[in-house]
Amino acid sequence: MKVLQILPELHAGGVERGTLEIARYLVSAGHESLVVSHGGRLVDRLQEQGSRHISMPIHRKSPASLLQVRPLRRLLEKERPDVVHYRSRVPGWITWLAWCGMDPATRPRLVSTVHGFYSVNAYSAVMTKGERVIAVSESTRRYITGNYPKTPPERIRVIPRGIDMAHHHPGIRPDEAWLAAWHEEHPGLAEKCVLLLPGRITRLKGHEDFLQLIAGLRREGVPAHGLVAGDAHPRKQTYAAELRGRLAHLGLESNVTFLGHRPDVREVMCMSDVVCALSRQPESFGRTVLEALALGKPVVGYDCGGVGELLDVLFPEGKVRPGDHKHLLETASSVIGARPTPAAVGEPYTLDAMCRGTLETYRAVTGDAGGDDLSH
Repeated sequence: MKVLQILPELHAGGVERGTLEIARYLVSAGHESLVVSHGGRLVDRLQEQGSRHISMPIHRKSPASLLQVRPLRRLLEKERPDVVHYRSRVPGWITWLAWCGMDPATRPRLVSTVHGFYSVNAYSAVMTKGERVIAVSESTRRYITGNYPKTPPERIRVIPRGIDMAHHHPGIRPDEAWLAAWHEEHPGLAEKCVLLLPGRITRLKGHEDFLQLIAGLRREGVPAHGLVAGDAHPRKQTYAAELRGRLAHLGLESNVTFLGHRPDVREVMCMSDVVCALSRQPESFGRTVLEALALGKPVVGYDCGGVGELLDVLFPEGKVRPGDHKHLLETASSVIGARPTPAAVGEPYTLDAMCRGTLETYRAVTGDAGGDDLSH
């Protein structure tokens, strides 16, 4: 089987990681893997794992991106993949329009993944136009059926994002060299109660709530220190500056550390006592939540979307009413005091289960006898 995945860029994020994981699995299973994107820091890793990368300017949210419809159609006619799998809206429109202009008898089969709770409109509707539509959680499935009722329910496949259990389990410990560098870089953290907020610095990720939580814990006498692991996009630098101003206003300059982009988030989680998930907007899944729980780390998070779904199953003690600062402080204090252990993580939340489910979806759609024509 020849599979072409398409997404805006290959820098960092859950969509990008999922693309690389599926690409690696396809190659390991003897299939051919292609990825189309505008490029990014993960291209080298993708190619080292045996996939081909094709660079196209399909990343801009601009009508000008539609100029890539014909080039993509020519690429599909040249490469003749069995499956095209799109994971984002702009590449989704480019792909769908290119696909619609191809011969239905010979064009590839079309798969989409709904990775997020997009704004509900005609622009976002393209994510439901695949011949198979993968939902990354039960919450995402409900979003699709509730907002896009024309999507036949039988086309939707719920495949939760999965993690590699060989790299995320309670026995994981950073190696000695990493630990030495960490203690040198962050002296004194061993005596603190360390709370980690992983994720890119955007207004929706709950950084302000995190700072308030650290301030509240310290007022209660908890020697809390906050770590923020994630960088800010160039367009988000103003917000990053706002956060630093808020930090100064709360008097937390020495009690919160902005780590920037970290390729070693797993190790940072190992050094943390509590991991937080405080997105003000429901997330479709919450992979970092799952990774933390698999490492045996308690998670305090807002009970909405995919994060709430995971906490319901694996760590209900950490659920917090969204935006309720008082409840957030009470829950974090209780978790810090009692140190409850999360439930063991297993299927359907493993990387192997996610990859197997995706490959089964590809096989199912290529086995169809042309009954899912969405060209009109």
